[in-house]
Amino acid sequence: MSKPSITDEQLELLRELANAASPPPWRSMVEGRDHRAGDAFIMMGREDDQDEDLYLNRDSGPASAADLDFVAAARNYIDALLDEVDRLRTELRLGCETRSDPA
Repeated sequence: MSKPSITDEQLELLRELANAASPPPWRSMVEGRDHRAGDAFIMMGREDDQDEDLYLNRDSGPASAADLDFVAAARNYIDALLDEVDRLRTELRLGCETRSDPA
């Protein structure tokens, strides 16, 4: 089995960071696309249980719609991605153990 490009320690750090962050869902709200007036931001939480909004800025001004979309999507999908990596690594380990087991 080849060495993974992301170590178990890095995956664990990502999981710790995700667990410490505000929970999903996060929704990118871009002025002109998702609402008519005001700044672009990330809406955090469910409609019935919203947290404070998150505003992302660059030195030159607000973050782009693409950056807001990416940050929101990353938060929404990171748990599932980490679970999928764990599942696939477990399958690989089990497959390697089965092939090397002289039965």
